Amino acid sequence: MAKVAVLTDSTASIPENLLKELDIHTVAYYIHRGQEVLRDLVTIQRQEFLNWLATAKVLPTTASPGPGDYLEAYRDLAERGSDEIVSIHMTSKGSGAYQAATVAQSMMKEQRPDLHIEVIDTRNVSLCQGWMAIEAARAALSGLKLDEVVERVKNMIPVTRMIQTADTLKYLYMGGRIGMAQRLVGTLLNIKPLIGMEDGVIVPLGQARSRGQAYQMIVDKVEETVGKSQVKIAYVHAGAQQEVEKIKRLVESRLNAVESLIAELSPALAVHTGPGTAGLCYTPVPA
Repeated sequence: MAKVAVLTDSTASIPENLLKELDIHTVAYYIHRGQEVLRDLVTIQRQEFLNWLATAKVLPTTASPGPGDYLEAYRDLAERGSDEIVSIHMTSKGSGAYQAATVAQSMMKEQRPDLHIEVIDTRNVSLCQGWMAIEAARAALSGLKLDEVVERVKNMIPVTRMIQTADTLKYLYMGGRIGMAQRLVGTLLNIKPLIGMEDGVIVPLGQARSRGQAYQMIVDKVEETVGKSQVKIAYVHAGAQQEVEKIKRLVESRLNAVESLIAELSPALAVHTGPGTAGLCYTPVPA
């Protein structure tokens, strides 16, 4: 284990092979489906959940881990030998994870004053949060100190962005996570909305009349931001592997992507996006 341990949430949706390779630790979100209480990517997996979600008449609800969940995770990392932890969480404007982790941080400080924990609000979600955890883990494994790891993550927050599209915004709307994209809810069924996140809140980025046009718009928007600079891109989806492969081909024919990966959203995020969602999370490579 690196001197600095990296902890994030299941909603970061980081592929399992990278979690293992980079020694990234996760805390699972909760999904309440009727009387069932499920743990994201622990007691419910992606495909099983999407198959059910497509037929659901009432959406399940999701809940962030509580302070006790984070306290247990911090204790476990300390017992494994870590004396420094960076704890990386989705936007505090859409989830209580950051606040819960901060409470656990204070509780742990009383029990282990020698353990240094930094809790970070990424003001983002999905593989944008995931990229920050990935780069933090790489920095930790390279031997950087906690303050250097934290600085690297904080530098990524304002420039790491998500763009995604879906056939409908009903899942975001029903789940109460629609943010400033509320005005797109009433658009015609044949309109494909584009959404992103600005300062931790879902925002509308436009709309297209077909998935193909939406994908072109996604590439245009990334290119407007990064130009020919190097960029790392995670193609994210909910049961739409073939669709993100289309986006990947378009992006990599025009942009200088030096690293890419394809990842499927965790069930706790799929609740809000719905099946068929496709898009990307990108972060520029510092010059």
